[in-house]
Amino acid sequence: MSINGKVTTTDAVIRTENLTRVYHLEGEDIRAVNSVSLAIYPRQMTAIVGRSGSGKTTLLNLIAGLDEPTEGEVWIMNQSLRTMDERARLALRRERLSFIFQSFGLLPLLTAAENVGVPLRMRGVPSAEREARVREALEWVGLARRARHRPYELSGGEQQRVAIARALAAQPQIVLADEPTGQLDSQTGRRILELLRRLVTERGITLVVVSHDPMVMAEADVVHELRDGKLVETRYKLA
Repeated sequence: MSINGKVTTTDAVIRTENLTRVYHLEGEDIRAVNSVSLAIYPRQMTAIVGRSGSGKTTLLNLIAGLDEPTEGEVWIMNQSLRTMDERARLALRRERLSFIFQSFGLLPLLTAAENVGVPLRMRGVPSAEREARVREALEWVGLARRARHRPYELSGGEQQRVAIARALAAQPQIVLADEPTGQLDSQTGRRILELLRRLVTERGITLVVVSHDPMVMAEADVVHELRDGKLVETRYKLA
């Protein structure tokens, strides 16, 4: 809920208040994100939608602390990103967040299992626990038999399932997904959406999806629509 543009709820896992990002291009100021205030609640699938150039990916990068706002503020788990140095932000992303990308983001020389294990290695998870979590995550997405295959040996849908397994194995509280169905056909995209929904319903993960895919909009619990960098509408799925 917001009053006069200020988010008032303390239940949200992510909050933005008057968030603005201005880029200076060829002597012109471009407001990629323009005074956006919103709240994202736990254990829901939230979609941020809009046409290409609407500012949705910029907003996701601001939420993740990968970009600095020109104005406004972001809170994650009631922690203000503005007050955190880069080391603290990196720790927050490593411990609390996982990412799923349109281009899958897999390392081409590593097997599926090795790719899933990368964030666990970065966190120093012991070998036995790491192997167990990788195995469980690949089984969960239905790719246990493909664990030793490299990305070029997998279909696009399988690569995205590996990316979901990688996010799951890290045991995050929040998953940020940027156009996760963007490179997939509609049937494969539907299967990926079903897996993403299961992250929420079975694992209690808060999922934020940036997309222009109508299937994502239909599946999400909450849809925030951006237009020219501004939040123009918020829609809630009817029970």
